[in-house]
Amino acid sequence: MKIMAEKSIRERIIETSMRLFEANGYHKVTVDQIVKESGTSKGGFYHNFKSKDELLYIIHDQFITYVLEKAEEAYEKWDTPTERLQAIVKSFVMMIDLYRSQVTIFYQESLFLAPEYYTDIETKRDRYKKIMFTVISDGIESGEFRPELPVPIVSMAIFGMVNWIYKWYQKSGTYSIEQIADIYADMVLHSVLKSDSMENPAFQRFFLQSQESPFKPL
Repeated sequence: MKIMAEKSIRERIIETSMRLFEANGYHKVTVDQIVKESGTSKGGFYHNFKSKDELLYIIHDQFITYVLEKAEEAYEKWDTPTERLQAIVKSFVMMIDLYRSQVTIFYQESLFLAPEYYTDIETKRDRYKKIMFTVISDGIESGEFRPELPVPIVSMAIFGMVNWIYKWYQKSGTYSIEQIADIYADMVLHSVLKSDSMENPAFQRFFLQSQESPFKPL
């Protein structure tokens, strides 16, 4: 309780609500429960949030804003589609470790977002999707990526494989989130790069080194 008390009222409410929403579902949790479990007050709640709907929106917005900013940073920082894609995939995977509860709640409760909040979330998701589509398209046009692969299918496949990590990832598991991020980036690049791009010395640092170690269970 001491650690919780050292956090701001806003942080305590957000952390407590995430735990309660994830365990019980959004509609089964009341503001009274959140206030009681977080050791705050209704006054403190409504000073920080207009409603429980806004609180759910803020929880969703945390991880969506993070991955969008990381994707925009990667696009600006790197020059080639391969470098951009590798950085975007890695940051996407790392997000699962930072915001796993938020992601879980999003998939459980996103349909319950009020229309005005859902629209804002959808706008950010569309911006993120556009960046991914652009990077894949640029890779094909530049000759780095395989031209026979449809941009939408490649992009949505990446979203699907990364989004599912929240279902099985454990901090205490055999592989760290950094290792998982490297593995996913390697798999994606091996799937989309042309053979001559695979041989490009500038991209070799993105690939896993061959190892003789046996398979390790998660």
